[in-house]
Amino acid sequence: MNANDLTLGDLWNQVTGTQTAPPGWLVLATGAAALLTVLARPLWHVARNAVTIAHEGGHGLIAVVTRRKLAGIRLHSDTSGLTLSYGRPTGPGMVLTAGAGYTAPALLGLGCAALLAADRITLLLWLAIVLLLALLLRIRNAFGFLSVLVAGGAFFLVSWFGSAEVQAGFAYLGCWFLLFGAVRPVLELQHQRRIGWARDSDADQLARLTHVPALAWVTVFLLVALACLGLGAAWLLQPLR
Repeated sequence: MNANDLTLGDLWNQVTGTQTAPPGWLVLATGAAALLTVLARPLWHVARNAVTIAHEGGHGLIAVVTRRKLAGIRLHSDTSGLTLSYGRPTGPGMVLTAGAGYTAPALLGLGCAALLAADRITLLLWLAIVLLLALLLRIRNAFGFLSVLVAGGAFFLVSWFGSAEVQAGFAYLGCWFLLFGAVRPVLELQHQRRIGWARDSDADQLARLTHVPALAWVTVFLLVALACLGLGAAWLLQPLR
């Protein structure tokens, strides 16, 4: 069916319905491409922006959920980001908000893997569009606005004009990338802490808030990322069984 001929009912059924599971080669190929992107420094330097979007989005979401006032989110060209929220400087809300950044990409990747395992490819693409639009309203700098707009546009173009195989490939590639990409920033964080470049990192903020050593928080971030990678990979590889 031509995209221009879709009615609202057709669109709803397509978004909420299931799609045919992709061939095994596509699952493996997208996984290999995502892993290469994470391991290759030049590719990672560009693609890491997607992980930063998820990271700062995690901070922002939990800030709102814990009833803190979200002032805005900034994404920078060096792949760093900043989320500003106001409220109590201590307490569970602040702890959860600080801890949400490094865990968000992994948990988001796991959620994507769950949807793909249930053959909800189109639903995943449209949920991504909704989340990116919500994030766009909170962005407070030009580079961040452009980054989120481009990401949302890519999801829309693929979901609206892409063939079933293109949609599946795009969805699986994004999911694999979040799962693999959630691990590297945690390792980079500890390296930066070791050489004294990240004295105000999320882990160090959590250490001041909870009196639990920053290294313990880095370990928690890493364990969450690895657990999500392991479980998510098991779900994504189901078509090969």
